[in-house]
Amino acid sequence: MKGIILAGGNATRLRPVTAVTSKQLLPVYDKPMIYYPLSVLMLSGIREILVITTGEDQPQFRRLLGDGSDLGLRLTYAVQTRPRGLADAFLLGADHIGDHSVALILGDNVFHGSSFIQNLRAATERVGGCRLFGYPVSDPHRYGIAEVDAEGRLLSLAEKPTATRSNLAVTGLYLYDNDVVSIAQQVRPSPRGELEITDINQVYLDQGRAALTELGRGTAWLDTGTFSSLMEAGQYIEILERRQGARIACIEEVALRMGYIDAAACLRLGKTMENSDYGRYVIEVATGSRIPELVP
Repeated sequence: MKGIILAGGNATRLRPVTAVTSKQLLPVYDKPMIYYPLSVLMLSGIREILVITTGEDQPQFRRLLGDGSDLGLRLTYAVQTRPRGLADAFLLGADHIGDHSVALILGDNVFHGSSFIQNLRAATERVGGCRLFGYPVSDPHRYGIAEVDAEGRLLSLAEKPTATRSNLAVTGLYLYDNDVVSIAQQVRPSPRGELEITDINQVYLDQGRAALTELGRGTAWLDTGTFSSLMEAGQYIEILERRQGARIACIEEVALRMGYIDAAACLRLGKTMENSDYGRYVIEVATGSRIPELVP
């Protein structure tokens, strides 16, 4: 399975901060936002990842992540010249996907929880169409919503409905088989001029090949599209890290625990940041003084 992180867009709701940098490079407590979706793909076993950015911001992403080889990954980049919708990721990433299945994750979504990783790994092993992830919310009118029956079968999808029989929001993580590229090529722009991922999901649903995994208790899902939600995400990460003593979405640790790099490589990465608490944590992980943690 290949991976795609969609980190483009203008993030106008976060202006003036995003006038000079990408939203996905803003800090969520102690690390860049993009570390969180990147760690999710890494923990699912995906090592070939396409990062889609704006042309202006791409040099900063390259400076931060490079080609991924330091982490045992293969990172490539593509430019989205203007916001054209989430489904545009499959057109930009067609060559990257090739004849593989693909996981798309939004660069501003934060997932956390051991049960989440278990659900994700199980889902990546049996992608036979489209796999969505639903999370209960108190304000469903703000999200794309999925309706399921008593057995958990996906019945319908609606984008920001004014009235709904479900409170399951469709999160910013999507798994697809290889048909997604040809389906995306047939999608027409919506009235707002974008290629909507809901249209792709609806095709799979109409074909009886869409399923949804519910993420409930034991999992946290946070988006960071507003100043308040960005601060809430940072506070959540800070509280957990301070109480547990482990870093969430530490990509160097994930690379080591997943066997993508060895301890010596992890130690070298830590030493490049040894004047920071984050870097000292990576050094402790590399030298074996930290208990293994495999949560994003």
